[in-house]
Amino acid sequence: MERSIQTGALLTLAIIAVAAALYWLRPVMLPFILALFIAMGLSRLVSWLMRRLRLPHLLAVACTLLLAGVGLSGVAAITWASVAQLSRNAQAYQAQSRALFDRAVALIPAESLSQLAAGLSENAAGSLGQILLGTTNTVLALLSQSVLVMIFVLFLLLGGQQNGKRADGSVLAEVEDRVQRYLITKAAISGATGLLVGLVLGILGVDLALAFGLFAFLLNFVPSVGSIIATLLPLPIVLLSPDVSPTTAVLAMALPGTVQITLGNVVEPKIMGESLDLHPVAILLALIFWGMLWGIAGALLACPLTAIMKILFARLEPTQDLAELMAGRLPSGWQRSPPGDTP
Repeated sequence: MERSIQTGALLTLAIIAVAAALYWLRPVMLPFILALFIAMGLSRLVSWLMRRLRLPHLLAVACTLLLAGVGLSGVAAITWASVAQLSRNAQAYQAQSRALFDRAVALIPAESLSQLAAGLSENAAGSLGQILLGTTNTVLALLSQSVLVMIFVLFLLLGGQQNGKRADGSVLAEVEDRVQRYLITKAAISGATGLLVGLVLGILGVDLALAFGLFAFLLNFVPSVGSIIATLLPLPIVLLSPDVSPTTAVLAMALPGTVQITLGNVVEPKIMGESLDLHPVAILLALIFWGMLWGIAGALLACPLTAIMKILFARLEPTQDLAELMAGRLPSGWQRSPPGDTP
C-alpha cells in the first residue's frame, strides 16, 4: 500500500514537471510534434510507393512531399481567397451588424437601455472588421509555421525505416500502427466532412464556403466539441450577409449539422472502431489538458498523444492500472471478490 502511494505521488510530480516543460518548450515542441504525426501518416504513402512502384526511398519521399506541398498550397490558396473576400465584404458586414443592433434597440422599451444598446451597436459595428482581421491573421500565423513543420517532416521521412516495418511486438511498432490507422482514417472522414460542408454552403450561396469547409476538416480532429464549433462557425457570416434569406440561414445550420452527425456518429465509429482504445471521458480530459498546454493545436493532437501515453503506461508495470482506467476498464487488482470468498 505504501509503495502504491509513493508510486502515485512520484507519477503525479512527473506529470506536473513534464507538463511545465512542454508548456515552456511549446515554440519548438509543437512544430516538431505536428511534423511527427504528419510524417507518421505520410510514411504509409512512402512505403506504398516503394513497394508498389519500386521507387527508391529518396524518390518516394520526394514524391510524397510534393503531394503534401500541393495540399498545403491548396490550403494557403483557400485562406488567401477567404481573406480577400473578408476585406471586400467588411463594409457590408458592418452595415448589416448595425442594422441588426438597431432592430434590437427598437425592441427595448426603456430609454436608458436603448441608449446603452445604441452605444454597443456602434462599438460592435466598428470593431467587427478588426475581429475578422484578427481571425484571418491567426490562421495565416498558423500557416506561416508550416515551413518549419515541413522541414521537420522532410528529415523524419528521410531518417525513417526504409523497409517501412518495425519489429513486431515492440512499443514503437504498436504506437506507429495505432496512430497511423487513426490518422489515416480520421483524415479520410474529416476530408469527406469538409468537402460536404463546403459544398453545401457553396450551393446555398454562403460567403467563405471553402474556408468553412477547411475549418470543418480541421475541427473534426478535435473530439466531441470540434463538430459543434464547425457547425456554428458560419453563423455570424450567415447573420451578417444581407443576401441570405431566413430559409437559407436555417439550412446553412441544419445541413452541415446533419453531415457532422452522420459522419461523426454513424460512419466514423463503424470504420474506426476502438483503434485508440480510449474511454470517452479520458478523451475529454485529454482535450482539456492538451488544450490548456498548446491551445488549438493541442486540442487537435489530444487523441493521438493520449493514445501514445496509454500504450506506454500499459508497458510499464507501475502504470498498468492507469492504462486500464484510460481504456475504461477496471484494473484486475481492483475487482471486488465475491462475498463468499471474503475471509
